[in-house]
Amino acid sequence: MGTDRHPAIEVEGAVQALRELPGTFELLLVGDSARIEAELRRHEFPAGRIRVVHATDVIEPGEPAVTAVRRKPRSSIVVGLKLQKEGEADAFVSAGSTGAVMAASLFHLKALPAVDRPAIGTIIPTTVQPCLLIDAGANVDCKPQHLLQFARLGSIYVEDVWQRPSPRIGLLNIGEEPEKGDELAVEAHRLLRASELNFVGNIEGRDVIRGICDVLVADGFVGNVLLKFYESVMGFMHGMLTTELAEHPGALDLDELFRVFDYTEYGGAPLLGVNGVTIICHGGSPPRAVCNAIRVAIQAVETRLVGHIERAVADARADTAGQGAGTGAHAEES
Repeated sequence: MGTDRHPAIEVEGAVQALRELPGTFELLLVGDSARIEAELRRHEFPAGRIRVVHATDVIEPGEPAVTAVRRKPRSSIVVGLKLQKEGEADAFVSAGSTGAVMAASLFHLKALPAVDRPAIGTIIPTTVQPCLLIDAGANVDCKPQHLLQFARLGSIYVEDVWQRPSPRIGLLNIGEEPEKGDELAVEAHRLLRASELNFVGNIEGRDVIRGICDVLVADGFVGNVLLKFYESVMGFMHGMLTTELAEHPGALDLDELFRVFDYTEYGGAPLLGVNGVTIICHGGSPPRAVCNAIRVAIQAVETRLVGHIERAVADARADTAGQGAGTGAHAEES
């Protein structure tokens, strides 16, 4: 019940997923059952693989996220996440309010034990292959150790879901040199360089599109600014080229040219660090984006992403604690 044209878009995307993806999953469509079933009657799809779960409430855009989650326990967001919490579902996909999905995920699924701050990872296109931007808006005020943890969360996601071994980690900054940026960036650079991650250094804004890293780390404020600018560029360029081609007809295939920049091709944005799989879609998502978000959710479940994150982050915390203890003992002996 989250897209701008709900539930028609969600239902069409779900049916598309059933047709195109391997037949090893079942879909639970959560929301106004009468409206969902009316939409389902407009489509043909494999029998026995869709179940409708009724939810009476809808969290509207602009509602305060935490308040809405508490006041609307029968919303599709809350009901859907409770299904995962109770083991009735393995993953949750929503194009509803990002804040509400985050709040409900934290309330019902909880953060993983060693995760300080779950973060949103958003796929951004480059000239080479997609890159994961993390954090894309969940955490506005961050400390250096949070950026290090974001890097670990993103690295595991890219390794598991995108099947890229030893992902390259970049830190979004205003210059390439280690000493560039504010205190947060400088200290985060030091922590990343000292970590076990494949850290390739600072990445300037002009170099993001070159695809020189697989995971781009930023605090949620900067990351969200970059994401919103990225989203605006494709529409701007598409409009300019469409006008140019109308005046000077040619053989250029605009659809193919802009396919690589189309967010619908990459599915939704994972909320990484919670004890479950939550995929957040754009409110303006078309059916193709919903279908691809379901694909991403399936991949996250099949690769056991949550367990991998839990082990890796806990191991990193234990290593850090051990190093701290060693430093303290050495200081006492001195």
